[in-house]
Amino acid sequence: MILLYSISLFFLLVYSGLILFYRQSWLSIPKFFISEKEINHTKISVIIPARNEEQNIGNCLTTILQQNYPAHLFEVIVVDDHSTDATVAVVNSFLVDNVRLISLQNYTDGTPLNSYKKKAIDIAIQQSSGVLIVTTDADCIVPATWLQSIATFYEKCTPAFIAAPVAYYNENSFLKIFQSLDFITLQGITGASVHKQFHSMCNGANLAYERKAFDEVGGFKGIDNIASGDDMLLMYKIYQRYPERIQFLQSKQAIVQTQAMDTLGGFFNQRIRWASKSGKFDDKRIFFVLVLVYFFNVWIFLLGMIGLIATALHDAVSSLLYVVLGIVIIKTIIELLFTFPVARFFSKQKLLWWFPVAQPFHILYTIIAGWLGKFGSYQWKERKVH
Repeated sequence: MILLYSISLFFLLVYSGLILFYRQSWLSIPKFFISEKEINHTKISVIIPARNEEQNIGNCLTTILQQNYPAHLFEVIVVDDHSTDATVAVVNSFLVDNVRLISLQNYTDGTPLNSYKKKAIDIAIQQSSGVLIVTTDADCIVPATWLQSIATFYEKCTPAFIAAPVAYYNENSFLKIFQSLDFITLQGITGASVHKQFHSMCNGANLAYERKAFDEVGGFKGIDNIASGDDMLLMYKIYQRYPERIQFLQSKQAIVQTQAMDTLGGFFNQRIRWASKSGKFDDKRIFFVLVLVYFFNVWIFLLGMIGLIATALHDAVSSLLYVVLGIVIIKTIIELLFTFPVARFFSKQKLLWWFPVAQPFHILYTIIAGWLGKFGSYQWKERKVH
């Protein structure tokens, strides 16, 4: 019993230290603002891979074309990934001087790929004219200040790679609130880890990197056979070449919004897809963090199971259950200390009332998604990926 208590205390102390480190790191990120007087000169290529996005791509393009960034300084390249719906027709209705549509089908010979998205982005980059590549997803909407924020940050700070903020919107169910809370946490860790160069982390819905840097590291070569990772795996390649030029843009004016999954199955498929690249990281810094977080959650679950069995056998509440309850309470408080300033940045403070309720579900989801990400397969965009 003493051994169980000792292991629990060890996990709790190390995990709490990690989360408090993330909190302090997030708070130390300089906030970035742009003024109306900014004069920019950076040519930007916005790349959007799209597969069966007829419901979303129109809103995405509308918000991009409403940028307060000069139209002659940015182009939008949409890459259709074998869509079977009206995605192409919707994009064609938006075709103006600085919007282009590329069909991925014209650049593949029919041989199945394991990463269609990386192929789509690579093809678009080869045909782009921008100094700075900016990627987002077809189901995203962006503020009018998006490109100007990125360009101004690039011109003032000269990063080779920019990780920028992403948030969910329209959280109208517990499932979507749960996803938003989880995503806020991930965004906070992203900003904190990038700012302190603790490990690589980013989200492909809002990224920017120099075309020159992309070419210098060989683009997706070496990681093009991995289904996911068009964001974090590329980030680490560029980090290896430019370790001092990887930055996080903490600006409300650059927040890209996207929608949470509508169904539990869609949510798990998305998170399993994210987890599936964990074993592919050359960046071992994040690998050790993921191992700690995963096994801490596994330990809480196993300790709870042992406590329930002991309670059933002795017909009395096992002390282990009190230990588990204490761990979960402390874990929740520590995570709230970290999450609150991040939620405030995204104007999501009201969602934090749900945080304690979501905690037990989050422990279970972490265990399941982590396991299936390593040993299972998932469905994404009507494709089964192993």
